Amino acid sequence: MKFQAWWLVGVLLILFMPAGYGSDEPAGDPAAEGRFLDRVRQLTFEGRRAGEGYFSADGSRLVFQSERETENPFYQIYEMDLTDGETRRVSNGVGKTTCAYYMGSGEEILYSSTHHDPRSSAQQKEEFELRESGEERRYAWDYDPEMEIYVTASEGESRRLTRTRGYDAEGSVSPNGRWIVFASNRHAYGAAEKEAEVQRQLEVDPAFYNEIYRMRSDGQSVQRLTDVDGYDGGPFFTQDGKSIVWRRFSPDGLVADIWMMDADGGNPRQLTEFESMSWAPYPHPSGAYVIFTSNKHGFGNFELFIVDVDGLKQPVRVTQTDGFDGLPVPSPDGRTLIWTSSRKSGGRDGAQLFIADWNHEHALEKLRVAPDRGNP
Repeated sequence: MKFQAWWLVGVLLILFMPAGYGSDEPAGDPAAEGRFLDRVRQLTFEGRRAGEGYFSADGSRLVFQSERETENPFYQIYEMDLTDGETRRVSNGVGKTTCAYYMGSGEEILYSSTHHDPRSSAQQKEEFELRESGEERRYAWDYDPEMEIYVTASEGESRRLTRTRGYDAEGSVSPNGRWIVFASNRHAYGAAEKEAEVQRQLEVDPAFYNEIYRMRSDGQSVQRLTDVDGYDGGPFFTQDGKSIVWRRFSPDGLVADIWMMDADGGNPRQLTEFESMSWAPYPHPSGAYVIFTSNKHGFGNFELFIVDVDGLKQPVRVTQTDGFDGLPVPSPDGRTLIWTSSRKSGGRDGAQLFIADWNHEHALEKLRVAPDRGNP
């Protein structure tokens, strides 16, 4: 039976736990965190929440998502100049958006949006009314089947790359700018027309059918790279463009681990067996390890970890702060880390982007002495 309690996936993908959503264990060792991360400072402040930031190829700009529009309660896409902090909106302000990423040289930005959906205005109004009523709902990503992938140039003109019913999102781009890898459940919508069980599963949990796809940067030559029960998503190319790292959930949705495969979908291999919710992996540009998020130390306490690209060692814990630390992304030179955190949210409703100097040498040393995988 496929129908699972997949709200956990929504909790994880949602970028930031609600205010007061703390850990099940005491906070860790701040001194240990400080050996990985130096000069930790908050980067975004505006809006209800912000996160999922990605660097431009030269490291001078950042694209991210935030809830800060007065006329739209959902995420929109923004770009920040890291030299002066100037920020502009990239998306058009309508509908839902998510998962932005720079294309090649950075003149264009990839993201997913529902702004073409004629129901967008009504959905925005309904969300505002719900929030004004004081009613709280469990936050869960809805995997909207109207979510499509767009590319927007610096002057704001956008073009649509996908036109298939189903959730097309979580996109990122190969280092040479030629390929886009993304998550989609599009195949299930075709099958649902014939199979009642698939239709029921889509209604209960559309994420169950998410798989990894890739396509050319113009939206052509779409290929499916994974084919297993359960959610596959959040894919990123390694710095050399030869491999893809992503997150895979068990079919029951209770455990997630980090996986890697060749860029054409071949040779899939599991990097972690962490018996927890491990997700949001991103490869360090050195090619030596992957930075990811896991709640290994408490259901509500998400921390950053690193694991070697061969998956031979046990993951090493990076952050030691109570609450949510996730969605880590290193700069192109590997010396800076941006991630999403609730560490200073206080009584506010969400998390924001944080930035710190990253100690690559310390990370390599900690991985070198880490226990072998399979050993406690």
